[in-house]
Amino acid sequence: MTHPAQATASVASIAYRPRADATLELALAGPWTLQYPRPSLAEVVGRLEAEPKPQRIAFRSDQVTVWDSGLLTFLTAIKTACAERQIGVDPAGLPEGARKLIDLAAAVPEKAGARREQTREPFLARVGRWAQRGAAGFGDSVAFIGASAISFGRLFVGKAQFRASDLALVLQEVGAQALPIVSLISFLVGVILAFVGALQLQLFGAQIFVANLVAIGMTREMGAMMAAIIMAGRTGAAFAAQIGTMQVNEEVDALQTFGIEPIDFLVLPRMLALILMMPLLCLYAIFVGILGGAFVGIVMLDLSPIAYYQQTLAFLHVSDFAVGIFKAGVFGVIIALAGCMAGIQCGRNAAAVGQAATSAVVTSIVLIVVFDGLFAVLTSVLGI
Repeated sequence: MTHPAQATASVASIAYRPRADATLELALAGPWTLQYPRPSLAEVVGRLEAEPKPQRIAFRSDQVTVWDSGLLTFLTAIKTACAERQIGVDPAGLPEGARKLIDLAAAVPEKAGARREQTREPFLARVGRWAQRGAAGFGDSVAFIGASAISFGRLFVGKAQFRASDLALVLQEVGAQALPIVSLISFLVGVILAFVGALQLQLFGAQIFVANLVAIGMTREMGAMMAAIIMAGRTGAAFAAQIGTMQVNEEVDALQTFGIEPIDFLVLPRMLALILMMPLLCLYAIFVGILGGAFVGIVMLDLSPIAYYQQTLAFLHVSDFAVGIFKAGVFGVIIALAGCMAGIQCGRNAAAVGQAATSAVVTSIVLIVVFDGLFAVLTSVLGI
């Protein structure tokens, strides 16, 4: 809000003119905008407390050249200071627009607690709040896992409420449609493993053992892990976004209204699909990774295809495949639970959907790495 006149001074000023009737007149002059320096409020408060103390203040603003919210903020602070000291305020000399805006601001009282306190919360309080949120999140996770287990129980007794067409569609999404990206990543992982091994084994003339390294690495570790990480970023995020969007659109509430259990209808098909397809994707990733290692061994290390094949076949055992496939099944459960739980617990706005997808991916990958480490220790202890 500005006066039509243009500013002719670069600093706002106040002239104090006492009157005989115990009134202190504040003569405002210059540009009263946020971009120009303004007088100190402490100076005005000092005048209000100086002897003889005024009983009332008035304003004169005919020398104000331009004004905006900077003037309104200053006048509001003066009005508050006068109210604390029981000094009357006569706003008649202010610009008409400023008087109306100040009256409008005073007409609606400020809501209690509306102003944000700038004090920093104590460290222990922040730790306690974080612990409370963590405990609440852990409780929600346990409740969701329990509900999913109950849903599996209903599946085995034939009482689960989901459509076979939904399961077939999810199987296609997490299976056949995931093959291109799984093929690319697995082949490159096999190539990387072969290169890493070749750099060291060539020093001893033992290039043929690259086949052993790639075979055991892909079968026991990298096949299941890389397939799981790919599915966490591709499928886990998709599950969270799909179910989260349904939460935003209140479709999950609609299912409950119709008497359909959302865990059965939404979570169970996705979990079944990943449990069924992850072992198959793991086997496929192992095969493609071994091909990637063979590519390096044959093209870069001058190994014969028959020798590479025989070395790989002689080194692998059924237990190696069993470990990888079991890991893949567990990783599938983790991805499905993390993705669906993030979607079910999603908020009711668009930003929450993105946060749910991010949470699903991060949680899945962290748990995959943790469980892979636990499996490595367990297989080592058991001698598998």
